[in-house]
Amino acid sequence: MKTPPELLSFLREKGDFFIATHINPEGDALGSALALSMALETLGKKTIVYDRDGVPELYRFLPGQEKIIDTSQGIQTSGLNLLLLDCNTPARAGIEGLRFKSSAVIDHHETESEFGDIRWIEPKAAATGLMIFNLVRELGVELSREIAVNLYTAIAIDTGTFRFGNTTAEVLRAAADLAEAGAQPGYVANNLYETWSEKRFRLLIMALSTLEIKDAVAFTFVTREMFHSTGAGPEDTENFSSLPRTMKDIGISAFFREVDSDEWKISLRSRGTMNVASIASFFGGGGHKNAAGYKIKATLEEAKKALLARLAQ
Repeated sequence: MKTPPELLSFLREKGDFFIATHINPEGDALGSALALSMALETLGKKTIVYDRDGVPELYRFLPGQEKIIDTSQGIQTSGLNLLLLDCNTPARAGIEGLRFKSSAVIDHHETESEFGDIRWIEPKAAATGLMIFNLVRELGVELSREIAVNLYTAIAIDTGTFRFGNTTAEVLRAAADLAEAGAQPGYVANNLYETWSEKRFRLLIMALSTLEIKDAVAFTFVTREMFHSTGAGPEDTENFSSLPRTMKDIGISAFFREVDSDEWKISLRSRGTMNVASIASFFGGGGHKNAAGYKIKATLEEAKKALLARLAQ
């Protein structure tokens, strides 16, 4: 994987960067943004790291996470250069109303847009974190422990901790280099998988109790009432969509999260050749071949029927 020369020049020549990533962030988005910020600041650049939804509790072990801001109020973004990570439209990051001097996009999702003065899109890359890993090396920045932990987490999340089909030899070599630089795999895994709150665990129990299987599609859902009764929040549902896929006869896991009255956010996870990115794109969303999502205004039953109808085509 080679970083485009024009992107390297952009990063070396510009001085002030606004690094933004997508709403409802996960480990790849946050780890990539923090690692790139650290690398650029090593080169003497100034950076602001932004995510509209802030840092979920699950990821507060990431080095430097406290520098991530969740508001752009009071910031004159017109004098900054935008780096958009792990997504490729300003709307996906909730910054569509902001203006910047120039912009660059670094992303690995299959669904692309034309946004960005410079675009580095690698759909075959296992994670945006893997792209940032290569970029940091080509910038000549030494991997600190803090950068390594962020990038190891980014890559681990999008490869299912090296269980998914996108776990290539390149991924494992990068993980080994990051471990040598100070990213302890056990430490990262413990923080990701063994620090659940009781409220999150109770929410999971409720979600799994809604399991319904139709035509090799596993449906589960969480309502706003479930959030209220457990005290959990939307960020606590991360990885809920992946669990039903562990059943051997399930081709797609569809997790529905209620965001408003008759409005749902659907997370799709598939195995093998089933491309859920194309399904999500049909409904105005996007993602990867085996992991994608979209929103829909409908009742829960209508949303399920719409998904099944599209899958049948």
